[in-house]
Amino acid sequence: MRDVEISKQPIELYKILKMEGLAASGGEAKYFIAQGLVQVNGAVETRKRKKIVAGDVIESGSEKITISLAAD
Repeated sequence: MRDVEISKQPIELYKILKMEGLAASGGEAKYFIAQGLVQVNGAVETRKRKKIVAGDVIESGSEKITISLAAD
């Protein structure tokens, strides 16, 4: 599991997948989400624009990331 810091919250799920290289593009990220291949906090998430905040755990394939908020 790796930690990912975001500078502001919330951020949309598909953007995190794209930013962190879990998907090659925004379109691919949206496809993965629509196919039920992404979990947020242990539950399958199919909303592409799901708002992600600090403390959320995202899983896609063998990757698992924890979201934290960067200190100002």
